Amino acid sequence: MRGDEALGMVREALDGQRTWLVGGAVRDELLGGGPATDIDVILDGDVRRAARALARATGAAAFELSGEFGAWRVIARDHSWQADLNPLRGGSLETDLGLRDFTVNAIARPLGGGPLIDPLGGAGDLAEGRLRLAGPEALREDPLRALRLVRLSCELSLEPDAEACAAASSTATGLAGVAAERVFGELKRIILSERALAGLELADRLGLSAVILPELDALAGVGQSRFHHRDVHGHTLEVLAGAIALERDPEALFDAEQGDGVRALLAEPLADDLTRGGALRFGALLHDVAKPATRRVTPEGRVQFPGHDELGASMSREILGRLRASERLGAHVATLVREHLRLGFLVREQPLSRRTIYGYLDACDGVAVDVTLLSTIDRLATRGDQAEAATERHLAAARTMLGYALRWHADGRPAPLIRGDRLARELGIEPGPRLGGLLARLAEAQFAGEAVTPEAAVSLARQLICNELE
Repeated sequence: MRGDEALGMVREALDGQRTWLVGGAVRDELLGGGPATDIDVILDGDVRRAARALARATGAAAFELSGEFGAWRVIARDHSWQADLNPLRGGSLETDLGLRDFTVNAIARPLGGGPLIDPLGGAGDLAEGRLRLAGPEALREDPLRALRLVRLSCELSLEPDAEACAAASSTATGLAGVAAERVFGELKRIILSERALAGLELADRLGLSAVILPELDALAGVGQSRFHHRDVHGHTLEVLAGAIALERDPEALFDAEQGDGVRALLAEPLADDLTRGGALRFGALLHDVAKPATRRVTPEGRVQFPGHDELGASMSREILGRLRASERLGAHVATLVREHLRLGFLVREQPLSRRTIYGYLDACDGVAVDVTLLSTIDRLATRGDQAEAATERHLAAARTMLGYALRWHADGRPAPLIRGDRLARELGIEPGPRLGGLLARLAEAQFAGEAVTPEAAVSLARQLICNELE
């Protein structure tokens, strides 16, 4: 549903009551955006009754957001729009607006139409690209607002003033007591922003990262081998930048056909309101998260991080679990982290055999394209000694593998030449691990073109059994 249609329904259902549109809907209108589908309303009256009336009129669902503050949410059954209804606080609209977080969110307009009500000068701040607090205690009332400052800064290209930055720094520790779901909601939007790097750098400067993502904060100053040009933290941010650039223009790295495939895959919904592209950004952010814990220097002076892929997968899952992300997202990102080195190990084997390609696709089943992309942007962000030649070899392997991975993603795992029960009868063996091993070997041979009919598969299986007995 379009924003103007959603706003029209809300306006009609609440007609006759003292109501004002406020917050992001008004702010985004001033920035030149169309009517929002995420609508915030202040209501001078019975919010509960109004929310239920709106839900009845639109066939939506209504539920209480906050018993303490009396806010209600009405959300469309198809999630195409939502309206948050909030009671008027402090006895007047001007007092209510003064209790909000930032001046750019403290601008109101009568829901039925009329002039702006802007007692704090938020419209001027928007025009000047400035982010100011609505009041001196704005962040202390809700420490999550410190993280929202970062999100608004990178989403809207607003520069927080000195007072807002000082307040965010002084309330940073309060984020530890905020519900993880709320923190994750703001963090997602920061990571999904085109200016995600600027947002993360601001969060780091204000001391917020150390509270919400201490594992990321711990990457700073961790030196790497001579093949890297930055420490782990700097490298991680470059990989994230690569993920953002890839989502914007995959043809910068791949041909037109592969670029179209990559663009379509990255746009696929995955979990937690994230696409696969958004999940890749989290994979980029966490792919080296275990390097501080696994760093060692050999007697010859070589810096190594043995096992950082496996430990990083476990840590990624724990981090996303702590943030109350879904199991789907946690498993996906953990797999990206665990497998992000796999393609690099194959670079020296070029040209890649079909057996090698099958082994990669089988091991990375479900995320083979995503892992190939992560490996590529990881390599591009590694620009130390011998970087140019290593990058060329890696890109060649990635382009080869990506074509197979995109087809595997589109078509699924190839159907087996022969079912397990039939193979067991043909060979006179019982179902079990031995049969499973034979089926896996046959699948590899099928992909390699060494067995193309059920009869050939049975013949090869018999040969494999004979080889075992010799």
